[in-house]
Amino acid sequence: MSSFTLSSGYEMPQVGFGAWKVNNDTCAQTIYDAIAAGYRLIDGAQDYGNEKECGQGLARAIADGIVTRDQIFITTKVWNSFHQYYHALASVERSLRDWGLDYFDLVLIHFPIALKYVDPIDRYPPGLLYNEESKTMALEPVPLAETWSALEKLVNDKKVRSIGVSNFNGGLLQDIYNTAKIKPSVLQIEHHPYLTQPIIISLCKKLNIQITAYSTFGPQSFVELDHPKVKQCVRLLEHDLIKTVADKHQKSPAQVILRWATQRGIAVIPKSNNKDRLTSNLKSTDFDLSDNELKQISDLDIGLRFNDPIDWPSETPLAIFH
Repeated sequence: MSSFTLSSGYEMPQVGFGAWKVNNDTCAQTIYDAIAAGYRLIDGAQDYGNEKECGQGLARAIADGIVTRDQIFITTKVWNSFHQYYHALASVERSLRDWGLDYFDLVLIHFPIALKYVDPIDRYPPGLLYNEESKTMALEPVPLAETWSALEKLVNDKKVRSIGVSNFNGGLLQDIYNTAKIKPSVLQIEHHPYLTQPIIISLCKKLNIQITAYSTFGPQSFVELDHPKVKQCVRLLEHDLIKTVADKHQKSPAQVILRWATQRGIAVIPKSNNKDRLTSNLKSTDFDLSDNELKQISDLDIGLRFNDPIDWPSETPLAIFH
């Protein structure tokens, strides 16, 4: 399996399994199946609310001799409600317990947005709203440097191997990079043929920061969320260009989209509950697209962002991408 050497010195697989929207009742089995299929990167997060179940699936795979701990790369993310220094430390400790791990391979700041602290004893994951009665979010003036310093401590304490950020724009990424004692290893962003983000990808290459793409299939990731923007475009898996390229290479449309990303040096974390598609997605790096095919797919870019905090229920517009 292809991998990248991060700026931290550790290896990260290029194709992983994303745990976002994996239901709690099936999560342990799904993670087990993903590892059995050959996945060696599991991308999780506190906000997904399924870390205990992810850990159960991982523990079973280790117990059955499918992998050892050092053969698998586990990612989690610090949620917006835990940006204060000690809350960030405690949240990662909570995730370690939920996963049943001694260390994480990678921890990311999930969004560059600090929300008012919600005690996880009362509600976990805390979500976007401050309480169940609230219809808006409650922001907290916590500088990103404070959250980053907590992640650096976790690295120094050997509880985390690599650290990075998610959903950051170029300016915020550059600011973290300039002040960090331990440089960010990874930036995770929404990235698909309708949102190619070439400028921030170019910046990351210059800063030696690895890009991980989420929602690589674009609108497909948001159908079950009934996202209104899904109706604004043809689903990528059904797009004529993607299907034509897939037929030429005798691959699935999903494999073509994943290969479009990986061939350009980007890591991907697709999710599937189907065992056949699990295997198919993992084998998406065993062929090459032509330069013209890469360009044709990239030319589908229309700047269509699905996961945009500007749409969140905040009294202060969260214009991090605007």
